[in-house]
Amino acid sequence: MPDNNIHNLDAAKLRHPEKAKNKPSPRIPKPDWIRVKAPQSEGYKETLGIVKDHNLFTVCQEAACPNIGECWEQKHATFMILGSTCTRACAFCNVATGKPDKLDPHEPKNTALATKKLGLKHVVVTSVDRDDLEDGGAQHFAETILQIRHHSPGTTIEVLTPDFMRKESSGALEIVVAAKPDVFNHNIETVPSLYPRIRPGARYFHSVNLLHRVKQLDPKMFTKSGLMVGLGEKKEEVYQLMDDLRSADVDFLTIGQYLQPTPRHAPIDRYVSPVEFKQYEEMAYAKGFLMVSASPLTRSSYHAGDDFERLRAARQKL
Repeated sequence: MPDNNIHNLDAAKLRHPEKAKNKPSPRIPKPDWIRVKAPQSEGYKETLGIVKDHNLFTVCQEAACPNIGECWEQKHATFMILGSTCTRACAFCNVATGKPDKLDPHEPKNTALATKKLGLKHVVVTSVDRDDLEDGGAQHFAETILQIRHHSPGTTIEVLTPDFMRKESSGALEIVVAAKPDVFNHNIETVPSLYPRIRPGARYFHSVNLLHRVKQLDPKMFTKSGLMVGLGEKKEEVYQLMDDLRSADVDFLTIGQYLQPTPRHAPIDRYVSPVEFKQYEEMAYAKGFLMVSASPLTRSSYHAGDDFERLRAARQKL
């Protein structure tokens, strides 16, 4: 698959001006198990057309997801609301950073209309961080959920939210949970020892607590979180992270390989083998997660619809 400007330094400076001072790291060749085909199917082109026609953004494009060809061929797009510019500057992320534009009031309805046109049985809606907004964009999430329920009532909804840090006074989390998504996802991203370098604008235990609070507000709501490996974490740290998420009663865990968006982003420490991913999967199930997806190309929304059905079936067996 093309690198989507992954190694274009000019593109990196344009989208990530805060990383312009970073020294480019050397490129590490990808192993065979991480390679994917370039997107070129008719299904991909049709999905792209629907996204453009409704003036929407997708995390598939903005984050340079390696699975975009496979997912879009099946018309599985993950919508990214609240605009395309993030107020955070995480060391791993390819989404553009800077001063965001005003919210698009038509975005919730357009997301719902695109969901219906794509025929999605399960839709994932994520967003940039919007620390500039009083509620962090929570009401926009809620309105998007309500619009999807109205225009595509048979579709199950998964939200992948920011951490809403410092937004407690606005009731941001409560606003999203009250809108009743089927799955509430918030990614932990990495182990706590790497937060100062990888996710400096966030706090590890705030994210764990956010997921716990979702369960306190609505014990029946499915919760989900994900992390990247290959950033320099130790196995013991990943196992402790699993324990922390289980203490918050998180149902579903995803684990995938970190891929460096540009040479000025956080460097890859190593490529984790499929055998190690299988070990992580087995350990996560042993620790009590209802659903685990762990592989080099796993991402939060990868095969999310099929995984949701397995998740729901796993709960029914309890």
